[in-house]
Amino acid sequence: MAPMQRRLLSRIANPLPATFLRGGTSKGIFLKRSDLPESQEDWPPIFQGIMGSPDPEYRRQLNGMGGGVSSLSKICVVGPPSSPESGADVDYTFVQVGIDDGALDLSGNCGNLSSMIGVFALDEGLCSPRMVDGKPGLATVRSFNTNTSKLIDTTFPVTPDLSPDLTRPEVETAGVPGKASRIVLQFVNPGGARTGKLLPTGSAVDTVVFGNDASATIPVSLVDATNPTVFISAEQLAKALGLAEQVTAEHLTRPDVEATLERIRQAGAVRMGLDPSAKAQPKIAVLSEPASSSDADAGVDIVIHAFSMGVLHKAVPMTVGLCLGVAAGVKGTLAHEIVTKARSRKRVVQGELVRIQHPGGTVDVGAKFDEVGAVLNAQVVRTGRRLMQGVVWW
Repeated sequence: MAPMQRRLLSRIANPLPATFLRGGTSKGIFLKRSDLPESQEDWPPIFQGIMGSPDPEYRRQLNGMGGGVSSLSKICVVGPPSSPESGADVDYTFVQVGIDDGALDLSGNCGNLSSMIGVFALDEGLCSPRMVDGKPGLATVRSFNTNTSKLIDTTFPVTPDLSPDLTRPEVETAGVPGKASRIVLQFVNPGGARTGKLLPTGSAVDTVVFGNDASATIPVSLVDATNPTVFISAEQLAKALGLAEQVTAEHLTRPDVEATLERIRQAGAVRMGLDPSAKAQPKIAVLSEPASSSDADAGVDIVIHAFSMGVLHKAVPMTVGLCLGVAAGVKGTLAHEIVTKARSRKRVVQGELVRIQHPGGTVDVGAKFDEVGAVLNAQVVRTGRRLMQGVVWW
């Protein structure tokens, strides 16, 4: 660490005021922008210390607040809006902290933790809520995500004194025990969050080469909504791997399969015009048709196994789920084909919502398009919980 940086950091509080929150199926540290150095270049030693990274040997982050998996190694920095023209109540920056190397990745957003930005902002007095017309006790906070330059609305119950009320037994989040208050998370104009285009290549399906042999190819749908994602089908992955049987979750945890998926992800990143070495973006997800009777009974439209930072996710990163919900509405994508086929066999279809089955359960995602096919918004219901408010050592 350079002497100048050391002197600057010595002026930053240690311990640092912080709040620990669960949003959806993720947990993270929430910090006020005013408590941090002005330059993001000075954030790494602070955030690494908070999370307990790097931890290449044990991968448990026992020296910090991280939990050894990507969904628990996250930080949100929230502050007043930097531009009045944005129409936002607050700005926030999402940071994924690498477990092994401690690298800070600011290339994307976290849908799960986005659901708690409004709660944190009201708790900290950073803004006032926008009350929902005709719905007493419901408030909205509009935030501007600096990673993707997108507006996101969170709508949730509030008490008479306008404090967020998270304890109403209204809805469940798959993978989280019990019921809590309904938080509606709506991404406004989510297309082109990183690349500027919903379909970065202009095609609903592309073919990428993922090995040294030019014959090692696989069809992919490259979609950029809320976060860019490389979608592949389980059927095509089985062919690429030379498997006679269907791809299962057990296959997806094999090191050789993980390595293949990483090569496909990197090839997709190049086609999207993104940095293939960035681990957090784009994500990659394997899609398949609902096959079990339980899926049919649950009204599942599509099954997903998503990867985060190279590891099979125990649920689904919410930005990937939202991206899938949008992709399912874009004719010609792998997601659209699977959902269309699944719905042709259903007796009942749940309207505009796409029901996604993931390893932790199901989630319904909605997406609205205009008359020319541009995506207007994507939304999902989450729950959250306050876990701790105090200070954190770094």
